[in-house]
Amino acid sequence: MSAANVASDLEVQQNLSNPTTSAWEEFARNVSGEWDGHGADFTKEGEPIELPENVVPDAYREWEVRVFDWVTQCPTLAESDKSALFYKLIHLLPTVGCEADAATRHTVDERHIGGVDNKVSAFAYNSSGCYVAVWPKENKGVSLLELEHCLVDPQNREVRVRIVQVVRIDGTALSLSKIKVFREQWYGPFRNGESLGGCSIRDAAFAKTDVIKESEVMGTWKSSKCVASFQSSETNFFQELAGEKNQQSVRDEQNLVLLPKQLWCSLKETGNGETCAEVGWLLEQGRAITSTCIFSEDGKLQEIAVGQEHAMLENSQ
Repeated sequence: MSAANVASDLEVQQNLSNPTTSAWEEFARNVSGEWDGHGADFTKEGEPIELPENVVPDAYREWEVRVFDWVTQCPTLAESDKSALFYKLIHLLPTVGCEADAATRHTVDERHIGGVDNKVSAFAYNSSGCYVAVWPKENKGVSLLELEHCLVDPQNREVRVRIVQVVRIDGTALSLSKIKVFREQWYGPFRNGESLGGCSIRDAAFAKTDVIKESEVMGTWKSSKCVASFQSSETNFFQELAGEKNQQSVRDEQNLVLLPKQLWCSLKETGNGETCAEVGWLLEQGRAITSTCIFSEDGKLQEIAVGQEHAMLENSQ
């Protein structure tokens, strides 16, 4: 499997059906707006990656202050009458002190899901504002998939995290290459990034804060998930996460990557030859929201699932 093959498969699947109207309209309301916060890159082992020296102000270097977090903006718009979503990922150059007015864009990455400019090979959404997007990419001849998991706090839909697993494709084998994490809050209706985050950002940088404890993640969990199936070649790449799949599973330390802000992720083979890419967010002790992508033995996406999990009693003691 290569990024080029995924893209060609996508062209065949452009006969996109309309999503469930009410669910899509609610999703569009919940996902659209100005989402500002911080972003950081991590190695496949979960170590934070320092920002390039050429973007860090001289004052920080003089003070020997290391910078690991970007201030980010993510203006997002889902059109309620179309099966399409657009967002910009904006990285702002670090500033010294409170210099919101001086914030300068370093990079702007425009992303399109659905419509004529679509760039995903699979997309699954939930009315809550949660979604998963699979982005075929290529870097220096290496085929990659970016698995973007967007998880919304069920208790506060103005707070979300996006965890991007950058996965390398070697034939049919998948391996984790890097992790990107964005912690964002909703700052108002969509304005295409016209308002600067800067000192108005309500949250703090997180890359070097404590990671989640392994004991809080491992053990037996009971989950209730909404699912989108991609097993059939006739399946549209744009789907609603629907229904309810209840299951019990055991999470161990194998390939478990512990991250700050009560987050984790993993990429590992299951007993039947499939590969499971998972991310999770511990909302409180014994309660989490998770997202998974299941790939077949030949590297094809089979299923996307998002839902809440509760630790079984032995985990909580």
